[in-house]
Amino acid sequence: MNAAHDPSGGPGGGDVAVVSGGSRGLGRVLVERLLADGWRVATFSRKPNEFTEATAEKYQDAFHWAAVDLTDSAAVRRFGRDSAQRFGRIDLLVNNAGVLRQELFLTTPAGRMDHLVDANLLAPAHLAQVCARVMMRAGGGSIVNISSINAIRGYRGVAVYAAAKAGLEGLGRSLAREFGPLGIRVNTVTPGFFDSEMTADVTPHNREKIQRRTPLGRLGTAEEIADAVLFLASPRARFITGQTLVIDGGITC
Repeated sequence: MNAAHDPSGGPGGGDVAVVSGGSRGLGRVLVERLLADGWRVATFSRKPNEFTEATAEKYQDAFHWAAVDLTDSAAVRRFGRDSAQRFGRIDLLVNNAGVLRQELFLTTPAGRMDHLVDANLLAPAHLAQVCARVMMRAGGGSIVNISSINAIRGYRGVAVYAAAKAGLEGLGRSLAREFGPLGIRVNTVTPGFFDSEMTADVTPHNREKIQRRTPLGRLGTAEEIADAVLFLASPRARFITGQTLVIDGGITC
């Protein structure tokens, strides 16, 4: 296996991807597209849903799902090891899962701060360490971390979440330096506002304001974010590492 990734094109016989939070939203889109391209995919979420159950039935030999809480570091690490044992290798890790709660910093309970950092920074770090050890033994791989424009532009009510995502971007750059000689590429995709469960509660008024401030005049889609992730995991990006790709319709330019 080299860091370029060349899936064999057949379920059960292709490269292996680990995608955190793959039961819905962007994670689900990534799982669907990777499976369709012949990858074997391991993913987790807090609980099963119709998608995970139907996918497990359809791709019995190519799909692995488990119930994992992002804030349980031991469970996150165990999932990574179990995935490697089940499929024999890990070629791609997408640290997609995250937790967002909007609340003013001055009224955020200490326990919630810990929860946000655990879910959005420490969990990806734990999973990256486990998966990178597997990739190293196989000669390389790719890690793509999913950040947020909150990490690069301040927004009211998301201070701890933004800090955790900024930490995730810093982690990615440092790991790119450390893992490059091992044939492991590490990049970050930083989405702007796109249609997802995290933006489902945005009021029509605020949604209109976001669209007005976005040069392309609309919110993005999960498919467009997935395009960027899959590009970075593909042979076309084999000389790209340590980079942050902002997909936001121009709102931060």
